[in-house]
Amino acid sequence: MRDLARYLLAYEAVACKTSDPVESATLRVYEKLRQSLGAFAGVFGFQALAFRALTQAKSEAPGLWAVQIAADGSLQGLGEFEPQLVEFAPQLGSGKDQASEGGVILIARLLGLLLVFLGGTLTLRLVQSVWPDAAFDDCNSEIRRKA
Repeated sequence: MRDLARYLLAYEAVACKTSDPVESATLRVYEKLRQSLGAFAGVFGFQALAFRALTQAKSEAPGLWAVQIAADGSLQGLGEFEPQLVEFAPQLGSGKDQASEGGVILIARLLGLLLVFLGGTLTLRLVQSVWPDAAFDDCNSEIRRKA
């Protein structure tokens, strides 16, 4: 799922160039998934799924501790994640790389839970409906392998 998450984040970073592509790409991918899945599972269904994904992601990216899921399922505190890592960059390596990987981990965990609960076909259709212009050839095989 990390390859698919990286692909979606890169796609969003290119689609909408901003001064802070790591944070905004992660937020854009997350928000697009939230809007699409929220229509399918409801606000509380998505919130529960997102909370679980964030809890799992925190074990791999402890810098995500500041991030929380709001009552409407939106992310709060993601903007605090990157500056915190940049502050500790000498100990952790590149702060920007760590922030980027934290976004990848969070999105990958969310996609992984979708795969578990919806199955490969429905997960792929959901992702393709959100990003209809993206090419998912390599991701198709990844999802089908894990399904």
